[in-house]
Amino acid sequence: MSRTTDSKEGTATVKVVYFTGKVLANGSHPFLIRITKNRKQLYRSTGLSLHPKYWNEEKNEIRRSWPGDAKALWKKLNDKAAAYEAAADALATQDTQHDAQTVLRKANEARLQSRRIKLVAYFDELIADLTAAAQLGNARVYRDARNQLARFIESEYPGENDVPFDRVSVAFCLEWEQAMRATGVEETSLSVRFRTLRAVFNKAIAVGAAKAEHYPFARTRTEQHKFSVSKFDVTTRKRALPREALRQLELLQPTTRRQQLAKDAFLFSFYCGGINFVDLAQLRWQDLKDKDPATGHPLRLEYDRQKTGGKFSLKLLAPAAAIVATYSPITKAGPSSYIFPFLDVHKHKTPAQRQRQLHTVLGWVNRLLKALGQQAGIATPLTTYVARHSFATTLKLKGANTALISQAMGHKSQAITEIYLDSFGSELIDSALEDLL
Repeated sequence: MSRTTDSKEGTATVKVVYFTGKVLANGSHPFLIRITKNRKQLYRSTGLSLHPKYWNEEKNEIRRSWPGDAKALWKKLNDKAAAYEAAADALATQDTQHDAQTVLRKANEARLQSRRIKLVAYFDELIADLTAAAQLGNARVYRDARNQLARFIESEYPGENDVPFDRVSVAFCLEWEQAMRATGVEETSLSVRFRTLRAVFNKAIAVGAAKAEHYPFARTRTEQHKFSVSKFDVTTRKRALPREALRQLELLQPTTRRQQLAKDAFLFSFYCGGINFVDLAQLRWQDLKDKDPATGHPLRLEYDRQKTGGKFSLKLLAPAAAIVATYSPITKAGPSSYIFPFLDVHKHKTPAQRQRQLHTVLGWVNRLLKALGQQAGIATPLTTYVARHSFATTLKLKGANTALISQAMGHKSQAITEIYLDSFGSELIDSALEDLL
C-alpha cells in the first residue's frame, strides 16, 4: 500500500514493506512503515512480522498456507500506515518545508494528542497486534496478565477500570503482587505476570505512550528502591526422570482410553526429540515419511515447529513407530488428518480454535499423567514438559554435547538448553557415577 501527496514543497510517500533485511529471533521478517521524502527514507516498526515461508515474494502477498488471518493483518498494517499518510497530507497541504523525520514526528504527536493511552487499553492494542500476526501463544500470555490487572484495578480502585501509566508505580506493583499472592498465585506465575507488565511498559515508552521517569522496575542492583522482577523464585523442581522410571511408565497398563492417550503422548515426546506438546498434537499423517519395507513402519518424522517455524526431520525410533501404528485405524482418514486425536480437522479450523482446544486438552493430559505417575510409583509429578526434560537429560548422560541437544530440541540458543540440563536429580547423578565402575 502506498500513497503520494503533491505540493509545491514536494512529495511524501508512505508504504508498508516486508523488510527481509532484518531477521527476528524467531526467524521472521518485520513489516515496516517506509516514509520517503526527497529521496530520503525513514523506517518505522509496526510491531508485526511474518515468517518468510508464508510470504510470496513474486506476488508481494501473504501465502494462503499462513495459519493466521491475512485480512486482519493487512488491516492492522494499513491502519498503522494511515496515521503517517494523514501526517504527510497535512504537511504537504501546509506547504511547509519538511522531511521524512518531520512526517514521523507529526504522526506520533497526532496519535498521542488524540487520546491518553492507559494501561489496560494498551494491553488490548498489543493483544490485537499479536493475534493479527498469529502469535497466539504470546497473545494468551498478554491476555492473562491483562485480565489479572483489570480485576485488580476494579477491586482496588472503585469506579475505575483502567489507570494511566504514571499510576503504575512501585507501590502499585507491590499491591498487585500481594493481591495475587492472596489468591494462591505461585512464584513462576508471578514472574510471568510481572515480566509481561514490564515488557508492556517498555513498549509504551518506546512509542511515547509512557514516560521513562515513571518506570517502576529495577534495571540494576543499585536501584533497590524500585520493583525487582528477578526477586521471584522461579527455580524449577528437577523434572527429568531416570531411565528406570520411564520403564515403569512403559510397563503401566492404563484403564481408560484417555489415560492411554496421555501415556502415549508422553512416551512419543520422549522418543521424538522431546517434541513440544503443541507440535505433537498438530502432527498429521503426511508428516511421516518413507516406510520400512519389512514392517511398513514410517522411518522419519518431518514437521515445522509452531513456536519458531523451524523445520525438523528425525528418525522414528521403534517405540514411537509402535505408538503411531496403534492410532492408524483410529485417526488416519487422510494425509491431512491428525495422528493423535487431540484435534479434529472439521471442528478446529482456525488457529484460535486450535489454541483453545489445545489449552483445554493440555490441562487434562497433565492431570492424567500425574495420576499415572503415582500409579507407576514415580515420585516426580509427570507432565508433558517432564518428557522434554527427560529426553535432554538422557542424551546428556549418554555423552551428547549440549549443542547437539539444543539443535534436537529446537532451542534458539544453548543457554536455553542449559536451563533444562542444570542440576541433574540425585538419582541421575548416582546413575552416572555407576558408569565409573
